[in-house]
Amino acid sequence: MKKAGIILGVVVVLILIFVALAGGSYNRLVKLSQAVDSQWAQVQNVYQRRADLIPNLVATVSGAANFEKSTLTEITQARAAVGQVKIDPATAPTDPARLAAFDQAQGQMSSALSRLMVVVERYPNLTATGNFRDLQAQLEGTENRITVERRDFNGAVQSYDTAIKSFPAVFYAAALGFHNKPYFAAAPGAETVPKVQFDFGKTATNQP
Repeated sequence: MKKAGIILGVVVVLILIFVALAGGSYNRLVKLSQAVDSQWAQVQNVYQRRADLIPNLVATVSGAANFEKSTLTEITQARAAVGQVKIDPATAPTDPARLAAFDQAQGQMSSALSRLMVVVERYPNLTATGNFRDLQAQLEGTENRITVERRDFNGAVQSYDTAIKSFPAVFYAAALGFHNKPYFAAAPGAETVPKVQFDFGKTATNQP
């Protein structure tokens, strides 16, 4: 009888220890999940800032005589395509396919914007205007910020995904709604920030 009591006491102690560990681990998962959502909101903010700059850019360059209208159409359509990808700006996606669709649309926007800037360089009178230079500086700064926020988002996701696969969370994380979150996929050359150089009288080139 005494032996059974000792065994029962040990079991109770082990259960209490596990509950304590689980409670602390659960709270940590909540914080990590919120950190991912917070960083996702930052990603959304910088992409939205870029989208908000596009109408002003289009309005500025469309005033140039004989400007290639097809280039303007392309960037306008790319911006519209981004808006068609419905994704919660406040909560990081858990579906890799949804994030991939969002990333693809944003990538098309980046490509269209780069091509527009190259075409604009053929119009020195346009590139010399203060309004265009201001927009150019804002867009370049935004592109750099996008790279930073995407990197920080992936870092937050890595911490979260590692936590839900670690002891003791691995035993209950999924049951409590904590699931893997997808990363932004790194494109070739993503380790460097692409910049478009604008030198009057020279052809624009993409440089790392």
